[in-house]
Amino acid sequence: MASAEEGGSTATQYIQHHLTNLKFDLSSMQIDGHASGFWVLNVDSLFFSIVLGVFFLYFFRLAAKKVTASEPSGLQNFVEMVVDFTDTQVRDIYHGDSKLIAPLALTIFVWVFLMNFMDLIPVDALPAAAHASGIEYLKVVPTTDLNITFGLSISVFLLMMFYGIKVKGGVGFLKETLTHPFGPWLAPFNFMLFLVETIAKPVSLSLRLFGNLYAGELIFILIATFTLGAGASLLAIPMFILQVLLGVGWAIFHILVITLQAYIFGMLTIVYLSMAQQDH
Repeated sequence: MASAEEGGSTATQYIQHHLTNLKFDLSSMQIDGHASGFWVLNVDSLFFSIVLGVFFLYFFRLAAKKVTASEPSGLQNFVEMVVDFTDTQVRDIYHGDSKLIAPLALTIFVWVFLMNFMDLIPVDALPAAAHASGIEYLKVVPTTDLNITFGLSISVFLLMMFYGIKVKGGVGFLKETLTHPFGPWLAPFNFMLFLVETIAKPVSLSLRLFGNLYAGELIFILIATFTLGAGASLLAIPMFILQVLLGVGWAIFHILVITLQAYIFGMLTIVYLSMAQQDH
């Protein structure tokens, strides 16, 4: 756990700085940490999510290229364990017929886990390196950005609609939205319930992931403020020791949180896709 070293800044300014994305305004074509609106990109979230996605592809492809049945390496054993675990979960949950679902579940679980794992990096490490390079703001945990979590959940929503229409047909899908659960005479009410149920799935999926990771990141930042402004006073050493102990303790607990949230996001995706293809 790095100490909070922001010369002359208050705890509030320190927290706000660490929770501000590096933003690029497409309307003015300028980097502005305080920009807002539809045409603003959170460059740091996009950068880290893409880099982690490429790392995931490279890591698993490297294991696949070196696969052997005689003397499997530690990398191969690890990848096979993750693949077998995901495949077992998909077989238990998903009852349809699609070659996309298992790779999708694997991709979501590993990718979200890697993005969550960035939360275990000391809060001042990468932002300090970026500041030394002239970058004022940097958030390193993509899943603490609502744009990323909603982007993932909207992709799941589109897949739900695609598989629902593909399996049931356009007429069958429309018939179900208008007749379930109270029959055709209450079609408007049935359709309203369908909208609420369908929209609630991606919204809850994204907010659950965002909320847990944002809270975890905020706790790390609050712990980092313990030595803020202590300087060379007598409180500096005991506060630093307390900061390290709390940081390590929370990091150990947070390993469970980031793994569980990745698992929940991946498995709920499979549950929702399975439900989309079932006839009520």
